[in-house]
Amino acid sequence: MIFDDGTVLDGEGFGYSTTAFGEIVFNTGMVGYTEALTDPSYNGQILTLTYPLVGNYGVPDPSVKDSDGISKFFESDRMQIRGLVVHELSLTASHWNLAMTLDEWLYNEKVPGISGIDTRELTKKLRTSGVMMAALVVSDTEIDIEKIKAELVSATHYNSEQFMDIVSTKKEQFFGQGNESVVVVDTGTKNAIIRNILEIGYKVILVPWNTSYEKIMSYNPKGVVLSSGPGDPQKCPNTIDTAKQLIENNVPTLGICLGAQIIGIAGNTETYKLKYGHRGQNKSCINLENNQVYVTSQNHGYGITPESIEKSDFKLWFTNADDKTVEGIKHKTQNCIAVQFHPEASPGPFDCKFVFDELKHLMEK
Repeated sequence: MIFDDGTVLDGEGFGYSTTAFGEIVFNTGMVGYTEALTDPSYNGQILTLTYPLVGNYGVPDPSVKDSDGISKFFESDRMQIRGLVVHELSLTASHWNLAMTLDEWLYNEKVPGISGIDTRELTKKLRTSGVMMAALVVSDTEIDIEKIKAELVSATHYNSEQFMDIVSTKKEQFFGQGNESVVVVDTGTKNAIIRNILEIGYKVILVPWNTSYEKIMSYNPKGVVLSSGPGDPQKCPNTIDTAKQLIENNVPTLGICLGAQIIGIAGNTETYKLKYGHRGQNKSCINLENNQVYVTSQNHGYGITPESIEKSDFKLWFTNADDKTVEGIKHKTQNCIAVQFHPEASPGPFDCKFVFDELKHLMEK
């Protein structure tokens, strides 16, 4: 591994032999790599898992679908990460649902991995210096480090990448059998978001990230969800314009993660890039309406600027118990709510699934 600050780390390669460039980030979750590696929010990133042993329960069969045609064990139809960094890779795996090992899965998806890395030391480095660009090289032959360093300098920086054409659906998709529908604007939707909307009794219409307000309303939805996803919310101007119209016309709307930032911008908040982001399954957030603490699953590198809320159209709903970052907002007058964490969990706790019930309440009142 080669970092853009010149650091070089040696380890043992696994998965696919290739060179990957991306922003290196860390996730503090103990389990859930199957869901994490297929989360579109990780597109463009090399993921470090801080838990020291990874892969011991293997990987389930990607072809298994539920009754609604959604992948049963994965959050999208492919691996989204550019590369994987672990301390110790389990070469054998045991689980009732096992179809292949983690090594085999990465090879099949043409994604490189590296083991034998002190991932906790690496995490401390990222917490101190902030996330940075890196190259992950898996090769059977000797590696020309200076050549890779030169390629890393010229590689497209994560902050400049346009992710929507990669992660968003190209055409509308329909899920479920309900009479009334919720439109999900796909800026990198996890399958769990669709599952949770189906659970509250609505069918789902998944539409591309740049779908116009008029097109969304042509489906006559009861509500709209702006999904999670990768990258800078400012790179989604069409979605921001759509969110403004949804708010103006008081369409019941829920924003999740990237969708929360987009809704925030539409309501006059500002956004910024966090030093190293929030990625894990045990991030504590405080609901300011009842002063209750919830354990949340998170995966984001951008957030809403706390100081900008006061002059915006929103009031603060959730705040992070550790660093006081913005974790949820509610519109002061309209039927619009947004959360920075993942209420759909997957992987993670179910504490915040009630957020979908909040959306249902907005749609039914």
